[in-house]
Amino acid sequence: MIETRLLHYFLAIAREQSITRAAETLHVTQPTLSKQMMDLERQLGTQLLVRGKKKVTLTDEGTYLRNRAQEMIDLMEQTEAAFRDEEETLGGEVYLGCGETRVMTFVVDVFARLREEHPGMRLHLYSGDADTVMERLDKGLLDFGLLLGPLHQEKYDYLDLGMHDTYGLLMPRDCPLAEQEAVTLDDLQRVPLIVSRQPYSGHQRLDWFGVDFEALDVVATYNLLTNATFLVERGLGYAFCIDGLAATDGARNLAFRPLEPALTLDACIAAKRYRELSPAAKLLLERLRQEVRG
Repeated sequence: MIETRLLHYFLAIAREQSITRAAETLHVTQPTLSKQMMDLERQLGTQLLVRGKKKVTLTDEGTYLRNRAQEMIDLMEQTEAAFRDEEETLGGEVYLGCGETRVMTFVVDVFARLREEHPGMRLHLYSGDADTVMERLDKGLLDFGLLLGPLHQEKYDYLDLGMHDTYGLLMPRDCPLAEQEAVTLDDLQRVPLIVSRQPYSGHQRLDWFGVDFEALDVVATYNLLTNATFLVERGLGYAFCIDGLAATDGARNLAFRPLEPALTLDACIAAKRYRELSPAAKLLLERLRQEVRG
């Protein structure tokens, strides 16, 4: 079994790309750290590091270990925090994964009020699409996730928030399509589109679109919208996205028009079934449930 100390050492080398600099940050000698890494490679039976003259790089096996080591360290830190929460019931850590959605304002408002009662609570946010959020839920790295759409799977418990987001097109404010109050499915087939990588990869049901998705002119994909807005401003395409994620009332040349007929996605909180949540996470989830029920 690999010692936690060795994982910390290995991650420091991967981060610094230098055994010497890593040794300085870890307050150990360079020969000691080098020997520890050689012992680790011997234990695993594979080379993890390529020791160059100017920097240290990772082999494919080293990259794999770096990713897994970080997940293990994160999980251990969360476990330790959960035990601290048992002793400090007025504080604690909450790990929330979320996609891009305006519903996040509701969750934040609930947390803000809860933190007024329990100032020791801390919220750790992880932003990503549904696939990456659910992957981290499965690995125990998140307490729960804020998700959109018909994503229900038996391995999760869900809290329906009774809210939804609306799909449409983000476009240049000065384009002809911006003169319309809404865009139609026919409009989608006549313009170059910038779409989320998640539905493009086939994760979501393509019949949401009501059109042949393969026939659409997709010029770019994105996982988070922020950078895609620059493509829109430059006239490279129209972003198929959720309303309210990009500022359209400021100096930027952006406008949003909803789809007609409306295409909406329901918002929910998902938690891994049978997983015991920390006291802080339980408290936030219960407060969200109370707010939804009114």
